[in-house]
Amino acid sequence: MDWTQVLTIVGAILAIIVATGSMFLWSRSESRADCRRIEDLIASIYREIQAEIKDFHGRLCAIEERKKMGKE
Repeated sequence: MDWTQVLTIVGAILAIIVATGSMFLWSRSESRADCRRIEDLIASIYREIQAEIKDFHGRLCAIEERKKMGKE
């Protein structure tokens, strides 16, 4: 085996290691981006639910107030 073959094999192994590391880091960053999108979606749904609860509570209080006014 001469030096060109050894250098070729070592170079190929290093290229595989670098490619694998790059793919791992890319996958991790994409995964984190997906997590952020899901967290934003959950926060948005939570805000909508809170707004709906406030609206419902306001309407319920208005109904109770009307019932009180009718009885008195």
